[in-house]
Amino acid sequence: MRKLLFLAPLALTACGDREPEPAPTPTPTVAQPRALAPADLDLSTLGARIVGPQGDEVETVLSAGNREIGKMVSFVACPEGVTECVPGDLPADTIYTYVHLVTLADAPQVEEQPEEGPEVLESPPTLFRMTQEAHGFNRAVGYSNAQALEALGNEDAISITSDGGRLIWRVTQGEGWKPGSTITFWWQSTLPPAGPADAYLLEIDGNQAKAKGPFPAEEKPAAGPAAN
Repeated sequence: MRKLLFLAPLALTACGDREPEPAPTPTPTVAQPRALAPADLDLSTLGARIVGPQGDEVETVLSAGNREIGKMVSFVACPEGVTECVPGDLPADTIYTYVHLVTLADAPQVEEQPEEGPEVLESPPTLFRMTQEAHGFNRAVGYSNAQALEALGNEDAISITSDGGRLIWRVTQGEGWKPGSTITFWWQSTLPPAGPADAYLLEIDGNQAKAKGPFPAEEKPAAGPAAN
């Protein structure tokens, strides 16, 4: 018994010296941008295009202030093998491919300015993105690798992320987007377009230009049984 009484205070001392466990890290409430794996554009996998009031293509001028910085031509295609793309006549599980050809304006003729010093400024970002959530997005997205190589000098120069459901194609490598060149961006949705919408934006050289193109409407949830 005397031995047990002698050990008890030591055990209590050891317990008292133990450091408190750290508090659990709180789970962030704001979702972080998610990186997506880009795929090359393969036009051979596309079928007929949707024909709307403006035909099978929608063209919009990209302008910042009074300056035209490019243009965008968009269309939506059905899968390979579909010869007439009419959403109302197609199965509910049809996948629609949204394609956007963005062409920069030719470089304006400007006089060379003398260098004022060695200061190097960080260049503004170059990106093409959505301003609305990509409704029905099925995680298939990409751009033309061959055009990226021609316009940027690197076919892997573009990264793609999803931020709050909005897709962003960002130029992260390469030699800069050459004036007059075209890059085609694409993505897929389980929903057909509801019509042209101001849902896209091009940002380059510190200029932002909104673009109108085909965009799906938000899918409405199915109505439940009526209450008695």
